[in-house]
Amino acid sequence: MASRRFTAEELQAARHLARARLRSPGGTPTVPDVVACGLSVLFCGINPGLMSAATGHHFARPGNRFWPVLHLSGFTPRQLAPSEQEELLSYGLGITNVVARATARADELSDDEFREGGRLLAAKVELLRPRWLAVVGVTAYRVAFGDRKAAIGPQERTIGDTRIWVLPNPSGLNAHWTARTMADEYARLRVAATEGLSP
Repeated sequence: MASRRFTAEELQAARHLARARLRSPGGTPTVPDVVACGLSVLFCGINPGLMSAATGHHFARPGNRFWPVLHLSGFTPRQLAPSEQEELLSYGLGITNVVARATARADELSDDEFREGGRLLAAKVELLRPRWLAVVGVTAYRVAFGDRKAAIGPQERTIGDTRIWVLPNPSGLNAHWTARTMADEYARLRVAATEGLSP
């Protein structure tokens, strides 16, 4: 699954497009959600990176481990390419983001953006009612939901009937987790989601 490299100019154009879209009336996300009502798991990234903004696909940067980990953990029967993200719906899975604004790095986002993103995410979850909301990034979850002590794994908090599981951030910048250890944690969620059991 080779993917082409984007030039610095193309990535800068994606950044400008992302800003323009969010400033427009009714500001549209740079990367559309892949969602439906009643999903088994709604994965929630922190925010789109510039590669995702340029392609319109979640977790599009080649170094991001989301798609390999999703497969290694048993959520998908094969490794999907970012361009195949709509196929997730056939497995009862979806993707959204805490913050819609695209950036080169998540640390470019403000705490206010995270808190507002958490409020909007909670409203989205109440509407879509997935069984599990899986936030990929413990720091983003802590800020968005005001839970400074949150750790990787299932959370006590729910949104309506939706349970929440915080997963490790699959970014290649997250050196604390290997693809294998990440897949093990994602697999714990998969078992809970498919068997309907408490973790």
